Amino acid sequence: RIADDYIVRAIKDEITDTFPIISEEAFAIGQSPEIGNGPFWLVDPLDGTKEFIKRNGEFTVNIALIDGGIPVFGVVHAPAIKNTYWGSPVGAFTEGEDGTAQPISCRPPPEDGLVALVSRSHRSPEIDTFLADFTVKEETSAGSSLKFCLVAAGRADIYPRLGRTMEWDTAAGEAVVRFAGGHVSTVDGVQMTYGKPGFENPHFVVWGSGF
Repeated sequence: RIADDYIVRAIKDEITDTFPIISEEAFAIGQSPEIGNGPFWLVDPLDGTKEFIKRNGEFTVNIALIDGGIPVFGVVHAPAIKNTYWGSPVGAFTEGEDGTAQPISCRPPPEDGLVALVSRSHRSPEIDTFLADFTVKEETSAGSSLKFCLVAAGRADIYPRLGRTMEWDTAAGEAVVRFAGGHVSTVDGVQMTYGKPGFENPHFVVWGSGF
């Protein structure tokens, strides 16, 4: 809650107070401003609560700007492992502990098989059924929105999520993937959209380049 208040105040004071802000903590207690048809912010001050509790470092702070139902800017910050990822129309980037920003991009599907990401805390039999349609040479696990960032950085190729998520869980990561050359869709191949009633996502797939 403290982090949520800090981020919301910083957006209003240092960026703009024009656009409404939908944050997970405020939404949880019934505070949800009308977003209308214009741009709005989505904020998740702690994505990957189970990873935070396990103290494995794989939790993130997610901040995204939505315009026209799609993320046009997003930042994923992983404070414990000192990594930050962001995506905008100027490209997708990562910054590590040394403070140097490096451009990142999704990779085309490798000829010898895909690297598939699965949730560290939310694996299900439906994931195995979905991945059976692909040639997968390796599966790897990660927590929180870092899975989006691994696809954006060309370290994995596909990430299916067939469970419940909210828009603030995914918007920032989708922006990073989108501006790194990948995309996010429903399992039926439809573009993900944001600003839905209740802010709940359908099942979705994160794709690298070339899909």
